[in-house]
Parts: sequence; structure tokens; C-alpha cells
Amino acid sequence: MHPRDHTIFALSSGRPPSAIAVVRVSGSAASSALTQLAGQMPVPRMATRALLRDRNGLGIDDAIVLWFPEPASATGEDVAEFHIHGGRAVLASLVASLSVIENVRPAEPGEFTRRAFENGKLDLTEAEGLDDLIHADTDRQRRQALRQLKGLLGDRVRDWRAEIIEASALIEAGIDFSDEGDVPAELIAPALAKIETLLGEIRKVLAAQGKAERLRDGLVVAIAGPPNVGKSTLMNQLARREVAIVSPHAGTTRDIIEVQLDLDGYPVTVIDTAGIRETDDPVEQEGVRRARARAGEADLVLWLADVDDAPTGHDGDAPVWLVRNKIDLRRTMPTVSTQSQVRAFNISAAKGDGVSELMSALVGFAADYFGSGEGALITRERQRRLLGDTVGALERSLAMIGQGEELAAEDLRSAAYSLGRLLGRVDVEDILDVIFREFCIGK
Repeated sequence: MHPRDHTIFALSSGRPPSAIAVVRVSGSAASSALTQLAGQMPVPRMATRALLRDRNGLGIDDAIVLWFPEPASATGEDVAEFHIHGGRAVLASLVASLSVIENVRPAEPGEFTRRAFENGKLDLTEAEGLDDLIHADTDRQRRQALRQLKGLLGDRVRDWRAEIIEASALIEAGIDFSDEGDVPAELIAPALAKIETLLGEIRKVLAAQGKAERLRDGLVVAIAGPPNVGKSTLMNQLARREVAIVSPHAGTTRDIIEVQLDLDGYPVTVIDTAGIRETDDPVEQEGVRRARARAGEADLVLWLADVDDAPTGHDGDAPVWLVRNKIDLRRTMPTVSTQSQVRAFNISAAKGDGVSELMSALVGFAADYFGSGEGALITRERQRRLLGDTVGALERSLAMIGQGEELAAEDLRSAAYSLGRLLGRVDVEDILDVIFREFCIGK
């Protein structure tokens, strides 16, 4: 039997122990598994209490079972769900009982979602949206992923593909009736209008500067500067917990420390780096090298100094903010020059003075960096690349009209093919394993 014909099962809820654990079964043997364990077939889509028993008749758990006959299920196959008490022993007993049923095996990562895709329950953009929803860390990421899961991009792509196919049909009809006087011109004119409209719409989507893609990956902020200026103290203030060691001795931080923050729904990774200075210590030298490299890759650098120095030792194109620390130890407050091109802040990382203003500025920077993102369609590089291929094919088709309608029709077929690949409906076996193996087991 082919692995795709097997019935699969997995824990689809959190790790035990928990109050309730949900074990999902999908495939042609799901009804047999449900009957053997629960002793009955419940009414479809109605929660039913049942005493689960193993093959020897011994009780497993007093549980709730659900039955979803195909095709009206999440995967498009017969699906059974066991809602059991979430103890490890209960779960282990149920898994052992399922494992001995013929043609029933544990699911691979993402296998439930892949079966839903293969059975037409999801297109590939919606499956990617589901993966993003599972891994969303902030509310804005969640909203964006949910829009993709609900077909924000997929529905548009299906409409575009239908328009391209219609335009291609008009051109091919013109070719078939080329000896009928003015018939080809009457057919090609509306096809030309459709192609130009589609090309404008897709170009506009591609010109959105990848804001949704950036929201998915998050913003990286590096805290850099010389040793012993309070970088780790500021890191702890931003994280609101002790994530970095604070010491009065220079060179305490020797490796990269990262913490994930949710700033008003924006995902931000803050990095605490080693103090940048000349040193003979080989371990500290490596820490300085990594600090310079990581700061150079960041989207924003917070350069800490306890004197009125300008940022130094930084390579990269990211904007740099000068953060003057330890203002509580100064008799006079340093002034912030309005002429300088470097944005500056005065804080006391130890006491928290000025940190809220810095946080507010970071939220504002994130808002500008990500944009609203509410109407963004593209969330992955794969989607952007295939839409780019579609634009190229449409441009070639327009160039060919009047020179060779057969070639124009072929380019339209290429455009429709690219959109089909985006939805996962044609020739995508080479990327399916890459996408679905990122899912957790049970999804």
C-alpha cells in the first residue's frame, strides 16, 4: 500500500500533561479505528461520550469522540477525533491501540494539511497561511496569516488565472477564424484589454515593497557600542526580565544574545552584542567580530555610549540611533542636537529613565518599517517570484500581439501556468515536501 493510502493519526493538541488531549485520525480506516476503540459509530459531527477500550477489552479512558465522514472533513477524508484526558499514560495507551490497527500509522509533519491540499480543501497559499498562523508570535502576524488562510491571495490568483485563460481563448479563437475578415480583430481587442488590466493589477501588488514578507520575518534591532556602557542592562529593560548578565567589568558579553519582543503587535528581535573595542583576548576578539557582523545585518542599530560620542565601528546600511546611557550619573543633561542626522536619546538603563520614550520610538520605527500591511497579498518569496514570472509572460504576450498571435497565446499559457504553480495546482511536487515538512506533527 502506498503511504498516501495509509490512515494516519497524531496528537493534534499541546504536549501532555494537559486537561484534554485531541488525537486525530484521517483515512479510509478511520471508521474501523473508531468502531474498535469506542464500540460504536457516533452520529456525524456530534460529540459523543464513549468508553475507549484496547484490543484486549481493557479500558483506556472515558472520552469524547467525533466522526467526520469524507468529503466533509478537514482533510477531505474520513476523520475521527478522540478527545481524551491529557495524561501521558492515557495518551500512550491510545497511541499503542491505534498503532496495532492494520494500515494505520503515525502521521508525518504536515501530513494532515498536505492531504487537505491534495483533496482540494486548501490551495498552497492557504496552506502557507496556516503554517504562518501556527507560528505567529504577535497579533499583527496572526491577522496577516488568517487573511491568507481565508484566501486573500488565493482568491485573487484564481480570478487572475481565469481572466488569463479567457484572454487566451479569445486570441486562439482569433487564430482559428483568421480567414473570416475582421473577426480576429474583434476578438483580440478585448483580449488585449484584459491582459493590460491584469498586468497593471499584478504590478501594483508586486510594488508593495514586501511589507507583508517583512512582517512575517520580523524586525531586527541590534544594541551595539563599546564595553561597559550598559548594553545588557538596556536589553533587560526592553525584555522586562533578566536575559543578559550585567557586570561592571568590561567584556562580560562575549556572544550574541537574542530576545523576541512584541512591540504593539510588531515582531522585533533585539540583539545584545559584545562590546566593540580592541582586545588581545581571542575569545573576546571573536565576540567583537560577531557583534560587528550582526549589527551590520540589523534593520536598526542602537549605539550605546556614556559620553557624547558619535557611533563608531559600525558597518552597514541600517539607520543608527545614538543612545546616551547613565544620565542619572551626570550633573548636566546632554543636549540632543537638532542639526545631527543621527537620532539621539538620553536614558538611564539602570533606573529606567527615558526607556519608555525609546520604546515608543521603536514602535514608531516598526510601524514605518512594516507599513499597515492590511491589504498586502504577498507573504513569501515564492509567491513574489511566481507573480514576477507571470508579469514577464504577460509583457511578452503584449509584445507579440500583432507580430504573431500564436506566440502571444503561448505566453498567456505560461502566465496561467505560473499562477497555477502559485496555487499548487500544477507541477509543484518539487516544493511540496519543503513546505509541508515545516509543519508540526498533527497538522
